[in-house]
Amino acid sequence: MLELPESNVIAAQITDILKGQTIDEIEVGHSPHKFAFYKGEPEAYADLLIGKTIKRAIPRGGLIEIQTEDSMMFLGDGAYPRYYKDPKKFPKKHQFMMIFEDGTAMAISIQMYGEIGVFPLGECEEGYYLSSLFKPDPLGDKFTYEYFRKLYIPGKKMSAKSFLATEQRIPGLGNGVLQDILWEAGIDPRFLMSGASEEDFRSLYAAIRKMLKRMVEDGGRDTEKDLVGKKGGYITQLSKNSMYEPCMKCGYEIRKASYMGGTIYFCGHCQKR
Repeated sequence: MLELPESNVIAAQITDILKGQTIDEIEVGHSPHKFAFYKGEPEAYADLLIGKTIKRAIPRGGLIEIQTEDSMMFLGDGAYPRYYKDPKKFPKKHQFMMIFEDGTAMAISIQMYGEIGVFPLGECEEGYYLSSLFKPDPLGDKFTYEYFRKLYIPGKKMSAKSFLATEQRIPGLGNGVLQDILWEAGIDPRFLMSGASEEDFRSLYAAIRKMLKRMVEDGGRDTEKDLVGKKGGYITQLSKNSMYEPCMKCGYEIRKASYMGGTIYFCGHCQKR
C-alpha cells in the first residue's frame, strides 16, 4: 500500500521523469476491478487530462498528487503507478493508463484496493485528500512534539496501532510503516495508550521522525516498489520478510498476529505491552 515513504519517493520520480510530458491518450477501467474506486467524474477524465502537460507530483501523506497546468490526479491506497518506456511492455491488465506523446506511458494497477481521482486543479474536496493536504507533514517543521502529543485524548481507550494508524491522525502513517516505528520505540502494537507515560509518547514521536526519514532517504521500503518497478532500499525490520527471523536488537524471534483486521509483527522481548 502507498504510505508516506512511497508517496515521497514516487512523487519525486514522477516529477523527474514525467515533467513536461504531454498526455496523448488515457484508458480508464481497462481491467475491471471490484475495489478500484474512481473519484470525481470518470466521464470527464479525458477532457481534464488529454492534451495537458505534467508539471509536478507532490506527496500528500499516503497520496500522490500529479498536477498539470489546470487539473490534478491523486492516487491512494493500493493504486500503484508504473512507468513504461517500451510500448511492447505495456501491461495487459491495469485500471488506468496515461499514454504520452513520445509513446511512453504510466499505468496504474490496483493492489487489493485503491483510489484514483481526477479533478480541476484546486477543486478536489475528497475527505482523505483534504486531510492529507491540511494536516502537518510528519517530516515537516510543523509536526512538533506538542502537536503530536495533543493527538491523543487523555484517558481514551485505544491501542498504539489504533492511535497511530487510524482516523488519519497522521496522514501517510499506515499499518506498514507502523511496524518498524513501534519496534524502534519499543512499544507493542496492542499496548494501550491509556497506560503510556510521557517517556512513551516522546519515544513514539522520535521513532516516527527517525524511521519515516530513513525510509524516504533509502528509497522506500523493501516490501514495496517504486515508479520503475525497483524495490525500496530500506530493509524492514518487522514485515513478512522478517517473520520468524531474529530481532536485530535482541535476537528473539519476530512473530506475527492478527489484530484489528490486519496483521501485526512484533518482538515479544523488545516491545512493551
